[in-house]
Amino acid sequence: MTGMTEVNADLVGRVFSGTPPYVVSAVKIAEFAEAVGAGSPLHHDPAAARAAGHADVIAPVTFAVVIAQRAEAEYIDSPEAGIDFSRVVHANEAFTAHRPIVAGDRLHTAVHVDAVTERAGIAMVSTRCEITDDGGAPVVSVTSTLAVRGTDA
Repeated sequence: MTGMTEVNADLVGRVFSGTPPYVVSAVKIAEFAEAVGAGSPLHHDPAAARAAGHADVIAPVTFAVVIAQRAEAEYIDSPEAGIDFSRVVHANEAFTAHRPIVAGDRLHTAVHVDAVTERAGIAMVSTRCEITDDGGAPVVSVTSTLAVRGTDA
């Protein structure tokens, strides 16, 4: 149909968890913190982070987007998803930190396809990334909504 998207709503409820673990490094944290203007010494200075009770430098909460988007690619790039990324606009992103992301963490991500709603030739795709540590403990939850334009939108 003209104007409709090809997004597959049958994938609602599916969980994608095949992305390899993400190993967090102090260098990646420092680069991200600099890019977003997060100047806290907790992001750059291991001694300051240890003095605050952390094992190493901690990431700004929004660093989780790096991990989440890497994992979301497993879903978005899946041919069965029907998502043409050239027609995608990020509509919303929210973070719930359960604990700080610390340099040295190995983080695992499960991407949940929570909803696909289509209106006026635009599919709103809601995902939830549950990021956990090696022990399975929750670290950060990232919810995201993508707006996928149809061919005439």
